[in-house]
Formats: sequence, structure tokens, C-alpha cells
Amino acid sequence: MVAIEKKTQSSLHLRRNSFPAAAHPLVSQFEEQLQRLRGSEATSSLSSSSVCHKLNDMLDLHDYTDKLLQLPIEQQVLARECNDKCVDDLLEQSLRLLDICNTAKECLLQSKESMCDLVSVIRRKKNNEIGFTIEGAKYLVVRKKMKKQIRKALENLKQKDKNTSPMLSFLNEAEAITLSSLEQMLLFISGPKGHSKHSRWSAISKLMQPKRVMCDSQESNTNEFEKVDAALQSLISLKPSSIENFESHMENLELCIQDLEIGVDQLSRKLIRNRVSLLNIFNH
Repeated sequence: MVAIEKKTQSSLHLRRNSFPAAAHPLVSQFEEQLQRLRGSEATSSLSSSSVCHKLNDMLDLHDYTDKLLQLPIEQQVLARECNDKCVDDLLEQSLRLLDICNTAKECLLQSKESMCDLVSVIRRKKNNEIGFTIEGAKYLVVRKKMKKQIRKALENLKQKDKNTSPMLSFLNEAEAITLSSLEQMLLFISGPKGHSKHSRWSAISKLMQPKRVMCDSQESNTNEFEKVDAALQSLISLKPSSIENFESHMENLELCIQDLEIGVDQLSRKLIRNRVSLLNIFNH
């Protein structure tokens, strides 16, 4: 991620030198939002609050991207500078982001549906340990499959060489930071421990670890998915635990999933809108 950040800073410097002195204010606003996301990526832990905050920042980033794509001068330059390969790359990277969003949506929906079944059993059969154990085991199976789905999605993501044209770099940079932030969100949903076998994601977790030590303990350890997983495994194993605490973790997870679903859905809509804008520019 350090390499990516240096590449982004270099690209920003290149574009600033390439734009005329009276560049549109949206360019500066876009760059400020991009740097804000880069800063949060370097300092934030993988907590629900940091993930949701990054989602909100990504929404703002793609609002600026859309506004830039609506500027006639930008449309003219993009249409003039993009060859067929460049057009294909831009459209492909927009699909990559949408694919990641769809993966996140599917995982969140699976988690929510399984959690609802588990909550229903708890409410109907509080004294039925067998029913709870069966439904709890089903939930953990779904989580295991979901982690494999996320692992596969992450392994299939490969950074491609970017066009270095100054007028195209803002699209590439928006894609790169969005890709990185969505990867972190998937890691949060599955739990970083689930990717320890994969060096890239293990490296991300290690980079995050020193920050966690410095952060407030409650904030740094706030991963609602992992808390529910651990509490459920404890209950199924008949280890001393409190069903009330487990229900509290479930309620927190439900709120977390709701926030993530709203954010990912809004981001998907903005990505689709930007893709339509690109198609309109290149089809003229």
C-alpha cells in the first residue's frame, strides 16, 4: 500500500503540473478527497466505524468523479486521448469495482439471513439447546463459505498497469483507492485472521496491528462479525458464557450490517452512474 500511495502522490504531482494554472476547482476538490481517503487508509484500524467512514468518503469521491465527467472540457479530452485499449481498461475497471460491491452485498445478505434464523431460534427456543446448536452450526457453515467466497474475490483482484495520461489519472486513482478500501471492507466482514495464508492480506493485517495497539481498545477490537463468531462457538461448545451477551453482539452486528448494506448500495449506484457517463462520452 506504501507503493500505491507513492504512485498516487507522483501521479497527483504530474497532473498538477499538466493542468493549466486556472484548473477547474473540482480538480482540487477531487484531489483533497483522494488524499483524505489515503490518510484514513494509513491510520485507521479495521473497525466498523472506520469501514463505514471510508464508505462515506468513497461516496464523496465518486460524486466528485461524476461532476468531473460532466464537464464538457473533460469529456472532450477523454474522448480525444483514449484509444480503444484505454476505453476497454476504463470500462473493465468500473466493472471490477461493481463486482466487488456485489460480492460484499451477497456476503452481507447471507450473514443477515443466517443471523435472522439464529435470532428466531433463540427467541422461540431459549431452553432448547439442541435447536440452538443446530441453527448455530448452520450459521457458522454459512460464515465459512462466505469467507471462502471473499478469499476467492480478493485473490482474483490484480492491479493492472495504469495509463499515465494526466487527464486520465484521476479515474485511475479513484479506482485504485476505491479498490483498496473495498478490499479492507471485505477483510473486515470475513475477519483478517481468515486470510493469514495469503501474504498480501496478512501483510495488510500486520500493517494495521501497530495502529490497533495505539488506539482505544474498544475501538480497535470492534469487529462485530468476529465477536458473534467467537461467542457462538463458545455457546455451541457449552463453555460458560452469557446468552444475553451473545444477543447483544447479535444486535450490534445487525446494526453494522445495516450500515454497510446502505453504504455499499449507495456506492454501487454511484459507480453505475459513472460507468454510464463514460459510456456516453465514448459513444459520441
